[in-house]
Amino acid sequence: MLDNAFLAVLNHLLAAAPWARERLQPHAGLVARLQLDTLGIDFCITPQGLAGSAAETAAADVVLSLPLAGLPQLALGGVDEVMRQVHLQGNAEFADALGFVFRNLRWDAEEDLARLLGDVAAHRLADGARSVAATQRRMLDGATGNLAEYLTEEAQMLVSRAAARQFDDELRALRDAVARTEKRIDRLERPRR
Repeated sequence: MLDNAFLAVLNHLLAAAPWARERLQPHAGLVARLQLDTLGIDFCITPQGLAGSAAETAAADVVLSLPLAGLPQLALGGVDEVMRQVHLQGNAEFADALGFVFRNLRWDAEEDLARLLGDVAAHRLADGARSVAATQRRMLDGATGNLAEYLTEEAQMLVSRAAARQFDDELRALRDAVARTEKRIDRLERPRR
């Protein structure tokens, strides 16, 4: 069931992106496995450059491994961050094509909404959603910054970068002083001739 939902979403996105289908068409018949921790979704590429159901006995030509925890980042538009976490194995050309398509494939929600609600309503809904997402991102960034400041300045549970750099400089100076002292001691302990 999850395989069918994934294929439906992927094919919807591919249908709106002719460049992506053209990029995948040379790999028709090859099988890919999207591995999300313990959950695996197998699909093949059709001659039209779309995704199709893979035969249960088919071995994957490419495996794309992604931590399941990375999926919420995709929903927030963090495709680049998630793609850095993806591990690809298998056919290099096919993996490159899939990686390129997944990195650059975007859902145009406003266009889909326009088909259902009309252009004006879709545009207003999309603007509202973008505004809500931007507000949530600002709130998250602010909360993260406030938490970091609290943990470094007030609770002193973390060390600030400036304090860490200063400690590193002091430690380096101490190490150099100890090395000089050891050399002086060695010189003093050597028998004089």
